[in-house]
Amino acid sequence: MTIGIISLGCAKNLINTEQMMYLLSEAGHDVSGEIDGTDIALINTCSFIESAKTEAIETILELADKKAAGEIGKIIVAGCLPQRYKDDILNELPEIDAVVGTGSFDDIVEVVSLLERKETVLCSPPAFFKDINAQISEAGRIITTSTQWAYLKIAEGCDNRCAYCCIPDIRGKYRSRPMESIVAEAQWLADRGIKEINLVAQDVTRYGFDLYGRPALTELLQELSKVPKLMWIRLLYLYPDAINDELIDEIEKNDKIVKYLDIPIQHVSDKILKNMNRRYTGAQVRELIKKLRKKVKGVVLRTSLITGLPGEGDEEFEELFDFLKEARFERAGVFTYSPEEGTPAAQMKRPDNKTAKHRAKKIEALQSKIMEDFEKSKTPQLFPILIDGRSYAEAPDIDIVPQAVR
Repeated sequence: MTIGIISLGCAKNLINTEQMMYLLSEAGHDVSGEIDGTDIALINTCSFIESAKTEAIETILELADKKAAGEIGKIIVAGCLPQRYKDDILNELPEIDAVVGTGSFDDIVEVVSLLERKETVLCSPPAFFKDINAQISEAGRIITTSTQWAYLKIAEGCDNRCAYCCIPDIRGKYRSRPMESIVAEAQWLADRGIKEINLVAQDVTRYGFDLYGRPALTELLQELSKVPKLMWIRLLYLYPDAINDELIDEIEKNDKIVKYLDIPIQHVSDKILKNMNRRYTGAQVRELIKKLRKKVKGVVLRTSLITGLPGEGDEEFEELFDFLKEARFERAGVFTYSPEEGTPAAQMKRPDNKTAKHRAKKIEALQSKIMEDFEKSKTPQLFPILIDGRSYAEAPDIDIVPQAVR
């Protein structure tokens, strides 16, 4: 069968898409990113925040129009959206022919086989929802990102239970992959020409606690660095409270580890951090940034920030704004708070959306100036770059490559 695939959401979700592509291809199906004219359209969805849900539903409805017009065959919806709304999605979107939850990506061949059997009359659309806390899939992948770089997932799920986040209910508890499996995949990627691997998990700094009873990210980095053909190892999604001195020392001395760290602090006010059930204080964030600047030469820091979180008044916002002027993150993503049903934060009092958007724009303006100053500061210097024009200071898919190095 011909199967067209759409992948929405984060890098971790993309890896699941790549695994489904591999499994379907191995089963003899013709898999591509082209949708028109296919027997099946498979969409892997996100539902982390309202905008992601809207994008997923709008895409499904677009596919439904194509199906009604005879331009595609059946529709399979996989990933976070059906997992989060498994009791309602088929009733709300009857155009869907099958759903696959986040614990059932490896069942995609069976799902397609059910839809393929024309002689089989299905009483209802197939719905696959296995244990979201089960062992992480070790299925192969078809790399879709680049011939030079790829994402490498080291863990799945999350135990942090931030008050605004529904990820643990969608993706399950935190589960680390065995170190030998990660290193073997890194070797496989390197053998196929990949020069840069971007380590991803919901929280990479907690790698190993569940498997080994101790933090093991430093050890993992040491093992990955032994893969001869790898040039860069990039760390994404490091939570501040688990970044210890051992890890900082390894980042500083290991030439293969890119001196670019993605640390999603979200906020710096103790009041807000406590409301959000984050495991650190503003003082700890400030101390960490100072330590990284001092110990890791040339480090580029990226963060994620949320305005309009419950409890954020003018005082709390100004504290965040003043901190950003001091910390001078070279890269930042700024978002307005999205209240998600079923999370504790959704019941808390928060600023109105207009205020949240105004605050986000104010931070964006500040960060634009900081990033502009950073680009100017590195103009006279020489940086190693990949063929796609990125230096170590730009993460793929996230950061804009400066025009000067394109």
